[in-house]
Amino acid sequence: MNDFTIVRDGDPGALYGAVVAIGNFDGVHRGHRAVIGAAQKRAKALGRKAAALTFSPHPRRYFQPDAPLFALSSERDKLRLLAGAGLDGAFVLRFDAELAATSAQDFVEKILVGRFGIAGAVIGYDFHFGQKRAGSPQYLAEQGARLGFTVDIVPPLQDDGRPVSSGAVRAALSEGRVAEATELLGAPWFVSGEVIHGAKRGRELGFPTANIRLDPSCGLKHGVFAVRMAVGGKLVDGVASFGIRPMFDAGAPLLEVNLFDFSGDLYGQVVDVATIGWIRPEEKFASLDDLKRAMDADAAQAREALQRAAGAFPVLGEI
Repeated sequence: MNDFTIVRDGDPGALYGAVVAIGNFDGVHRGHRAVIGAAQKRAKALGRKAAALTFSPHPRRYFQPDAPLFALSSERDKLRLLAGAGLDGAFVLRFDAELAATSAQDFVEKILVGRFGIAGAVIGYDFHFGQKRAGSPQYLAEQGARLGFTVDIVPPLQDDGRPVSSGAVRAALSEGRVAEATELLGAPWFVSGEVIHGAKRGRELGFPTANIRLDPSCGLKHGVFAVRMAVGGKLVDGVASFGIRPMFDAGAPLLEVNLFDFSGDLYGQVVDVATIGWIRPEEKFASLDDLKRAMDADAAQAREALQRAAGAFPVLGEI
């Protein structure tokens, strides 16, 4: 895998003159990968490096700070996915008042050409940029012809008639349609987080768990999932519950992962957990015995789902 260069401010260094795939890339789904693939193809033809140009935070969080956005990937995880896609690096532009007020012309002339010296740009068919989203794909193509860089516009990607988009992935996950989300992404959706101490109830019930607090904006449906965790370079299968624990405290949502055939202290470690299959919604049972029986059934169903999806996990690069 290539060394992956991240440029936030200042000198773009080895990425100067690259072909850039431009977008938010939340989740790095198959539509994004079509844009990335086109950038890599163009870069190879021109003998240049291929990089992503993305924004942090997501522009929607800047323009609508009080409206929760279910981000499919944190900035770190997005960069890991971009690295895993084989890009040479990424430009990360801070989306703030200054960038929001930058005209489409200045974005092209001062940033793409003046700062980064791009050899080419690749965008999706619906990508708009600059103040009030005035910059269209056609406008970028015209500027490329004027200023001497190539522009490739990637058409929409459909999956059985469904548009492949971050919004479609969010909708699928919010309704527990894990298989659909995996199809749209091209790999299982995953989260990263630090394993924290919990109430130890799972241990008392015979199901010790690794507990992870997800971002409050996470819109994943509350329920039980078959999961696969990356632990110390190895993949370990398990079953996880995400929700408020209605049998106990009904507190803040927590991801509780029971790993199969694993022993070890994970507290304080940052782990990756991929959703492989949906099992059932979160429930409140009449008794602890009923809960235990349900957990046994969940584990059996999770093992079956994981066996069918042997080895499935997102490709993540090192950053």
